[in-house]
Amino acid sequence: MSEKVNFGSKIGLIAATVGSAVGLGNIWRFPAEAQANGGAAFLLVYVACVFLLGIPVMVSEFALGRGGRSDAVGVYRNLSPRRPWWLIGALAIIASYCILCFYMVVAGWTLEYLVQSVTGALFSDGSDFRAKMVECVQGSTGPLVNTYLMIGLNLVVLLGGVRKGIERLSNFLMPLLFILLVIFIVAALSLPAASDGLRYFLYPDFSKVTPKVVIDALGQAFFSLSLGMGILVTYASYYPASTRLTRTAVTVSLLDMLVAVMMGIIIFPAIMSFGLSDESLEGATLVFVTLPEVFNHMPAPQLWAILFFLLLMVAALTSTISIAEVTIAFFQDRCRMSRVKATLFAILPLLIFSTLCSLSLTPDSTLTIGGRTLFDTLDTVATNVLLPIGALGMCLYMGWGAPSSLLRNQITNDGSLHSWVLRPVGVIIRWIAPVLIALILVSQFVKF
Repeated sequence: MSEKVNFGSKIGLIAATVGSAVGLGNIWRFPAEAQANGGAAFLLVYVACVFLLGIPVMVSEFALGRGGRSDAVGVYRNLSPRRPWWLIGALAIIASYCILCFYMVVAGWTLEYLVQSVTGALFSDGSDFRAKMVECVQGSTGPLVNTYLMIGLNLVVLLGGVRKGIERLSNFLMPLLFILLVIFIVAALSLPAASDGLRYFLYPDFSKVTPKVVIDALGQAFFSLSLGMGILVTYASYYPASTRLTRTAVTVSLLDMLVAVMMGIIIFPAIMSFGLSDESLEGATLVFVTLPEVFNHMPAPQLWAILFFLLLMVAALTSTISIAEVTIAFFQDRCRMSRVKATLFAILPLLIFSTLCSLSLTPDSTLTIGGRTLFDTLDTVATNVLLPIGALGMCLYMGWGAPSSLLRNQITNDGSLHSWVLRPVGVIIRWIAPVLIALILVSQFVKF
């Protein structure tokens, strides 16, 4: 097995892993899910799901990655060389690369809005923000240029490697992200109906906890922590032997959850203060239409827009970098490529695949599969089907197929640590997590 590079510091390790988890799911999906599921009731169940499902699965992915010391396929081959468990890793790589193809397009949208905020164009022409979003998403030239710029930015960072590229960027961007969130919280709490928004978001009405709320909270916990994508396995293969996996998983999960909660504290005072509708919180509408409208009613709207879309681009960039690293690690470890060659092999095809995803959104596009755009098809198949199946397979492997000593050795750092979580994590991974992940998978096709 070839020598693996490690993260250079504990702070860098945490920053990079948090950056891999924090993304648009925290910023635009969480507020929409909370609004649709009773506010504080959803928040309470979501927090419980993070502890019940998210942290144990994350610990298991960390144990698999550091124990196997390879890419998402190689960890299975190293630990169970004569069995076909490696197919789970292959599925994770396929899913993550499909996500990368359309996520790079979304990252390009965030860049476009940041540029428009800086130039002031976002608030010109009568500030018709819905028309601007349509132009940003469905245009044929502008979205491609911005997508290519984000691909180029990813390429530059990833060519720097784990320490000089991923870790160095994360050490700068993660503190910046939290600073921006704090600034927005201060602004949100100064809005006229901030107390009403906080009451809705932080004081639960337990009568609103329904099976649908539980399923949606499970899904949000699963997707917001980037489980099943191969990212956590890949990053954990860069962890030093001294890293405490349980402590790292708890820290990363809490920080990721903190971002989602901070976004709720930002969004819900705005909902109450400006009378936003449920529809205004749906997906891209929230960040590209609703929030610019909110900024337009605040002092110095251009400044707030610049800060917010900088925040959004930070989240998008750290996400695309971590997703791309899954494929890069595979090329390095399985195909014995150099870092430069592996990076080029992973990133350059995006010039074609992301182009097709972007063009499939244009009004006259014929790039459809079963009536869906190529963009939506990749999103639906990879996110709703492949990721849960991959995570389910990982849990079955760690619970039943992996060497019996793997989880124990990794959690206790080969016996040097005493850990009371070993038994609970083992029980959850064997019995509880597979059932919960199966529920998430089924919920994509059956409405509860």
